[in-house]
Amino acid sequence: CGIRAAPWQTAPSGSAFRPFAVFAKGGGVRYNARVMDNGLTYACRSTSAEATKELAAGLAPFLAPDDVVVLKGDLGAGKTQFVQGVARALGVTDAVVSPTFNLVLEYRSGRLPLFHFDWYRLEEASELEDIGYFDLIEGGGVSFIEWGERFPQELPAGYLEVTLTADMDGTRAIAARAFGSRSRALLEQWVGDVGNGSDTCGSGAGVWSAEA
Repeated sequence: CGIRAAPWQTAPSGSAFRPFAVFAKGGGVRYNARVMDNGLTYACRSTSAEATKELAAGLAPFLAPDDVVVLKGDLGAGKTQFVQGVARALGVTDAVVSPTFNLVLEYRSGRLPLFHFDWYRLEEASELEDIGYFDLIEGGGVSFIEWGERFPQELPAGYLEVTLTADMDGTRAIAARAFGSRSRALLEQWVGDVGNGSDTCGSGAGVWSAEA
């Protein structure tokens, strides 16, 4: 479908963001964002597990060595499904499963090594050394960290945060927020690709909107 970009709008006096919007003609997928002083945030709604995986797959082409993505959400929110979508698009041939009991799982068959952490069962931040966390996040791969909020002081200075929230009707609200210049560029590429004809959120599977 045709895509048109709305012009930059004037932000309210004293505000810290510039709104930007891209709309698909005839309805369908809508994308909005606010460029904020302390990060860039997008939000969308996924209607199925496969839609979540497709959305995640759209991130894969832009991932670079040592990128870190922190996944937030309750049990069953779809965090591992998100990683499965990225892994598939990276060309990972192994079955991607939750690392809850392993704490970290490594997948090296794709375009980049993928390191999948789960900090849910960790008691102390000192245990991160035992699972090789500090070496792996600088090991030339991409790292996905579930329950990273347990030890926020151990997260790198820059990362992409993706929050998944399951609603009663089975849909999932997905919000992505950038921390740091590299993650900001990554988020802009990801959503920019979605807004320029990608079918990542096609067929009404997701609707991007500005976070309030």
